[in-house]
Amino acid sequence: MHDPIILDLQHKLAIATEALRKSEERATAGQLALEVMHDIRNPLESLRNLTYLTSIEADNPDKVRKYSALADEQMAIALDIADSTLGFARASISPRSVNLIKLAEAALRIHQQTIEAKQVRLVKDLPNEVVAPVYTGEMLQVLSNLIHNALDALPPAGTLCLRFRKRRGEVHLIVADNGHGIPDEHVDSVFQPFFTTKEDRGTGLGLAISRRIVERHRGTIRMRSSARPGRSGSIFKISIPV
Repeated sequence: MHDPIILDLQHKLAIATEALRKSEERATAGQLALEVMHDIRNPLESLRNLTYLTSIEADNPDKVRKYSALADEQMAIALDIADSTLGFARASISPRSVNLIKLAEAALRIHQQTIEAKQVRLVKDLPNEVVAPVYTGEMLQVLSNLIHNALDALPPAGTLCLRFRKRRGEVHLIVADNGHGIPDEHVDSVFQPFFTTKEDRGTGLGLAISRRIVERHRGTIRMRSSARPGRSGSIFKISIPV
C-alpha cells in the first residue's frame, strides 16, 4: 500500500511543477519577444529613414518609387521576423506540425545576447526542414532550457552544437557543449525535481520539466556527460515520434 502522506505530497509536487512549467513557458515567450523586438529595430529604423527621404523627395516620382520599394522590402523583413518567430511562443492546446529548425532558431534567438557576450562558437548541423507535430510553446521551452544549461556550463569561447535529424519515424534533436560537464555521481539525478548543482541559481526543475514535456510528446530525452579535464562536456538527445 502507498502511504497517503507520500501520495498527497506527490500530488502537490505535480501541481507545483505544472504551475512552474506554465510560468516558465510564459517567461520563455517574454524573453523571445524581447529578442525579436531587438531584431525588428533595424528594419524599423530603415523605414523611418526611407519615410524621411520620401518626404523630402516628394516632387521626384522616380525617387519616391525607389524609396517606396525599399520600404516594402524592410516591411517584409520585419513581418517575416515577427511571423516566423513569435508564433512559436504561443501556447497551443493541441500539437501542430511545425518546422523544428525554425523553432530551434527561435530558441537560439532568446539566448543571443549570452552567445555573443561569451563569444560562443555556434555549430549548427541543421537541414532546411524537419517537421513534427508538437506543442510549440512547450517544445520551445525545452530547447531554451537545454541551450541555457549548455551556455551556463560553457567557458568563454566554448562550443555549442545543435543537430537535428529525421530517421525511421522519429526526429532526433541534439544539444551538445564542451563545458565543465556533470560528475558521474550526479548523472542519475539531473532529471529529478529540485536537483541542481548551481547552488543559489535556478530551481532545479528545468530538466525535470523538460523531460515531462518530452514524455507528453511520447518521446524520450537522454544525456551523456563527462567532467574529465580536456574531454568535458554534455550531450542531450531528444527523440520524438512524427
